[in-house]
Amino acid sequence: MEDARLAKQARNGDVAAYERLVREHQTVAFRTAYSITGDAAEAEDAAQDAFIKAYRALDRFRTGAPFRPWLLAIVANEARNRRRSASRQMGLVVRAAEESPVSEMSPDAAAVVSEKREELLMNVGALGEGDRMVISCRYFLQLSEEETAATLGCARGTVKSRLSRAIAKLREKMTKEEDAG
Repeated sequence: MEDARLAKQARNGDVAAYERLVREHQTVAFRTAYSITGDAAEAEDAAQDAFIKAYRALDRFRTGAPFRPWLLAIVANEARNRRRSASRQMGLVVRAAEESPVSEMSPDAAAVVSEKREELLMNVGALGEGDRMVISCRYFLQLSEEETAATLGCARGTVKSRLSRAIAKLREKMTKEEDAG
């Protein structure tokens, strides 16, 4: 509810309140944009532009609604627009997945974890955009089903079914690779 209070203050002209919202959500905004663009510079620009657009649209933010999903929907739209306009192939490398704690592991265990992570990211990156987005939102960004639904602009039940299908496709890809290797 702190976000809702800050959003209301920002809507009333309190720039410091909006600065706090930006600081609190800049990492997840970047990761969201990065999961769509696959490029750090593009993701930074998309997140920055999205924060500006969100600030200008604060009067349309529904009082009492969760701020993060509303913001991430704007970030996702901005990132998709940037990717489309650049007409690049999206390669997914999710920064969030690289942040798992490996420092307490033995060097051998850390190497295995790192190799498995790279394999997972490669396979997620080979999925279609919709599948990548739902997996990224739920598992890499650790959004709830409700937040994922708001970010992707769909119903919670749709998130569940898309996630189920995406995981099945991912499992099939990874099983084929294990069988081939």
